[in-house]
Amino acid sequence: MPASTANPPRIAVLADSDTRWKWGALTASRIVPGSGGGVQADPVAAPVLDGFLLRGRATPTPRQLAEVGVHADSLREVTAVEFLRAMAQESYDVLVLALVGGGVQAVLHGLKRVWEGNPDRPVVVTGYVGVVYEKLADGLLLRHGADLVLANSRQDAERFRAVYDGVGADSSSVTEVALPFLGGDPYTGEHDPYTVVFAAQPSVPESRKDRTYLLNRLVRHARLHPEREVLLKLRSKPGEHTTHIEELPYQKLVQRLDPPANFRLVYGNMGEVLDRTDLLVTISSTAALESLHRRVPTVVLSDLGVREALGNHHFVGSGCLASWDQLDAGHRPTPDEEWVSRQGVAADGAYATAFDAARERIAKLLDRPGGLPPLTPWYTPATAPGYLPGILARHHLGPDGSPLPGAPASDKEPGPVRQIVRRAARGAYRHGVQRVAPVIRRMGEL
Repeated sequence: MPASTANPPRIAVLADSDTRWKWGALTASRIVPGSGGGVQADPVAAPVLDGFLLRGRATPTPRQLAEVGVHADSLREVTAVEFLRAMAQESYDVLVLALVGGGVQAVLHGLKRVWEGNPDRPVVVTGYVGVVYEKLADGLLLRHGADLVLANSRQDAERFRAVYDGVGADSSSVTEVALPFLGGDPYTGEHDPYTVVFAAQPSVPESRKDRTYLLNRLVRHARLHPEREVLLKLRSKPGEHTTHIEELPYQKLVQRLDPPANFRLVYGNMGEVLDRTDLLVTISSTAALESLHRRVPTVVLSDLGVREALGNHHFVGSGCLASWDQLDAGHRPTPDEEWVSRQGVAADGAYATAFDAARERIAKLLDRPGGLPPLTPWYTPATAPGYLPGILARHHLGPDGSPLPGAPASDKEPGPVRQIVRRAARGAYRHGVQRVAPVIRRMGEL
């Protein structure tokens, strides 16, 4: 299925959250053969992008999708079984799986079944949204079987290949790229007013004590520096979910405080917020990499320790670790250039060519004589008989990748009543996570 001007490439992206939709859609725009870092060399050959949102607790809302700012020619919500049916009926050049590891593995096995005996299939691409600091082997092996497993940095590419080689799995799929959402103008100097941004994360830190501590320190910084604008950048509004569950939203915690006038909550695209940022502060958010790419002064907080559970251990050696006490006193970190160069941040201007290898590889696969071979995930009923069936069953698939009896699927769009029931069920789940579950946990600690 070679891409041509007469037949613009068709891309499908399957995502399960707002963050993964952003990663998947932007990655798709950068890896299509003929594109130049996301800008089509020939506007006639602009790809057709169809988006599929995997139904679940984190299915993005219209507001979250609009915030990402990526246009899709079509966008619909599906179950895994509905998606597999669509892939059996429709023809694409490239398919990007922007899912959690278990979702990727289940879809790979389902696709292997629906494309059985058909070499005229899309190139399948998957990867990670950002920093990989936990479950490295688990997540990687669940992604094995895709034609390309994208690594966002040189360091990740080396680690990924080592894991695959170490278990005897084919590591040739690992392809080094960079984070697809980097960009924007480089930082040139202080704004008026000087602006400090704390990039909050839904699940890090987890406890009310730690989140309240961070919020109090942010408010204190605003009081100590009334000439500065201090912004708390939030990922989602109450009731919305992202990739990770947020049980204690900062919006609720801040209601108990009386912050000064120069303290504000902000939403929106991270790139737009960085346009006015003089100091980016976070625990371990991928926003730190966006900030470093633009050479905005960036701090990864050490107040709660440097721990694997927080993810800030990934930044050891970066030169960015600091505490609120240091920031209150005026400290501005200097990143270690060697560390930055290994993280796919491409602050040296190499970002324009970061996706060349992926584009070339996809072009070769699309032109492969006789089409593409069957998908071959490393996990099979023979290699992981006690693990794989459970992964597949969560998505209503049997051990051979076929739908289980009674799997939720339909051949038509859900009617108004069904849509209302789905929204109500999702809202009830979110209420349970944000209100009921914390209360039950506190009762258990009495």
